[in-house]
Amino acid sequence: MLETQCVVVGAGVSGLAVARELSARGREVVVLERAGAVGTETSSRSNEVIHAGLYYRPGSPQAVLCARGSLALYEYCARHGIEHLRVGKLVVATDPESVGWIEDTQTKGLANGVRGLELLTGEAAARLEPNLRCSAALHSPHTGIVDTHGLMLAYRGDAEAHGVTFALRTELVGAAPRGAGFEVQTRSRDGEHTRLRCALLINAAGLRAADVARAVEGMPLSAVPKVHFAKGAFFSLRGRAPFRHLIVPEPKTWRLGGIFTLDLAGRGRFGPDEQWVEAIDYGLADWSSAQAYAAVRRYFPSLPDGALTPDYAGIQPRLRGPGEPPTDWIFQDERAHGLHGLINLFGLESPGITASLAIAQTVADLSEGRDLPSTLDAAPQRA
Repeated sequence: MLETQCVVVGAGVSGLAVARELSARGREVVVLERAGAVGTETSSRSNEVIHAGLYYRPGSPQAVLCARGSLALYEYCARHGIEHLRVGKLVVATDPESVGWIEDTQTKGLANGVRGLELLTGEAAARLEPNLRCSAALHSPHTGIVDTHGLMLAYRGDAEAHGVTFALRTELVGAAPRGAGFEVQTRSRDGEHTRLRCALLINAAGLRAADVARAVEGMPLSAVPKVHFAKGAFFSLRGRAPFRHLIVPEPKTWRLGGIFTLDLAGRGRFGPDEQWVEAIDYGLADWSSAQAYAAVRRYFPSLPDGALTPDYAGIQPRLRGPGEPPTDWIFQDERAHGLHGLINLFGLESPGITASLAIAQTVADLSEGRDLPSTLDAAPQRA
């Protein structure tokens, strides 16, 4: 029987940030990751955007932690030499009916503490981006992009410097309350079984968070939410990028491939073009780009045929299913499920990378018995 203070399940960006934060507060931490490397699923299959926090319900976990996390992430990247760029974003209305949505987005962004927002006419937006056609736009100058792989390596390096142990190719197969903590059963890819005793168990398993929660003895099934899988295809753009800013059209085209982003080499891409799926599969062999062409041409009508190539796919763990309204992230501790020392993180989709440092601080605060609402009401913290 091995012993440690904390076990973190999942080495995506949230699990890595949590392990880093807990260890920096003096905790002994073991991270379990079923893959052979850190951050191989949702965290590495995104558009690598540093979000400013425009779209989320004011006061919600996404809104508060995105705003706090964005400030912390820019500072962290600058301090650790992680490649990033504050490119800015234009949120655009492609028809007069969507102009009201642009104005509402500005109101929501201001309520969330987003700085520097500016409403632009279609003509003013076109002066910034000559290839853009829109009725109006909202300029968000503090939106950026980041080398997610470099960020996760930095989180891991910080964690290991504080003594964190990473057990790769190892998954949690069960856990049971024992005394003032848990006995965790693990299985490696080689079939080796190990038992760990810990006082704190953090479920940061992302796409598999619900499965991990159900594997904990005594976990009420009624407290485990349904997690839906939204698979999104990203398309690389042949030739020179047509825009210097990120471009986000109105919500009806968000999930159809209409969002334009840049990578740090200046290459353009569009996506995600989403479908609801039942299983985790990243293949794109049968994926059509027709929907993405139609969505993009609403604001970039000169997009030529044959310019989009399916590049990669990502899967987001959503707490809302098809046609359902947006749902907040869930930070779940003893008050929700009755198991002292267990913290579940459910539905940490976008902007999880942006908010990762703030998510980690929130989880560490919860582990010390602090209340979630008071944490979210606190002023932004530095990384």
